[in-house]
Amino acid sequence: MCCRSEYKHRTRSSPEFAPRFQTPLNHQQPPIHPQETHVKFRLATVFAAGLLAAAGANAATELVIATVNNGHMIEMQKLSSNFEAANPDIKLKWVTLEEGVLRQRVTTDIATKGGQFDVMTIGMYETPIWGKKGWLKEIKTDAKYDVDDLLPAMRNGLSVDGKLYSVPFYGESSMLMYRKDLADKAGVKFSDPPTWDEVAAAAVKMTDKAAGVYGICLRGKPGWGDNAAFLTTMANTWGGQWFDMKWQPQLTSKAWTDAMTFYVDMMNKAAPPGSASNSFNEILALYNEGKCGMWVDATIAASFITDPKQSKVADKVAFAKAPVKVTPKGSNWLWAWALGIP
Repeated sequence: MCCRSEYKHRTRSSPEFAPRFQTPLNHQQPPIHPQETHVKFRLATVFAAGLLAAAGANAATELVIATVNNGHMIEMQKLSSNFEAANPDIKLKWVTLEEGVLRQRVTTDIATKGGQFDVMTIGMYETPIWGKKGWLKEIKTDAKYDVDDLLPAMRNGLSVDGKLYSVPFYGESSMLMYRKDLADKAGVKFSDPPTWDEVAAAAVKMTDKAAGVYGICLRGKPGWGDNAAFLTTMANTWGGQWFDMKWQPQLTSKAWTDAMTFYVDMMNKAAPPGSASNSFNEILALYNEGKCGMWVDATIAASFITDPKQSKVADKVAFAKAPVKVTPKGSNWLWAWALGIP
């Protein structure tokens, strides 16, 4: 790729790149919202900043980092000036992409050995597959990086045979977020955990189209990390699965059909127009504007929708477990955005 002429782009073949990535950047910890439930934000700071130190001090270097356009990744980028001030021989170049585009770009780059990126934002799906293929550098931590501080579920999901191949920026599950004021007004009470039947009924009661308020906001944008992530949890709790034990596709099973029919019917009755184009960021904006009565999505959203600087309804938010239908198994997901070295 073309870089600014005064900088030398350090490629993944650079021998000092991998061994030095753990070096921490002291005293550069971003602010953490008190209600955030993700893995400690400083882990990403330590990883990202230390990774950049891998460039070495012998030549002016530009490091290219591919990341997703989510709020916490934007916060991570704000630390760049601190790091560059402490390391004037290193410049950071962020390539910030929409989630679907990011996945296409990094997958193509790593599979073809394109060499466009020195650091990639990937997740719990790609990491074990790419690590096993030898496409990622093993993360060899030292005493300055407390790998045991990682939540076990996150660490295991980003490892192969006990070896860590990317470091989580944050980890998440999914849950029901809802407007307590609208629920109270509609006389809505949820079980523990809530049922999808309760959610669907509440969505209709909370909808006030004249006021621009819709009872339910759910992912509809096509993509395995967009609507497919959410719809899989729905199919799971209806008792469905992608494949049977003989690897025969099950997408036409009764469980899948019933779950998708329920989803479409609920969205037609109580979701905002244009929902087929909405994923996490689009719905987050709607929720913060007070346009959504309920939202089932990533737990990380709690840090945004409870922040009065970002949300108009920050003091009206309540939470519940992910809704269930016939089984709680798979009704919520496990995910981590992580940073890896190709």
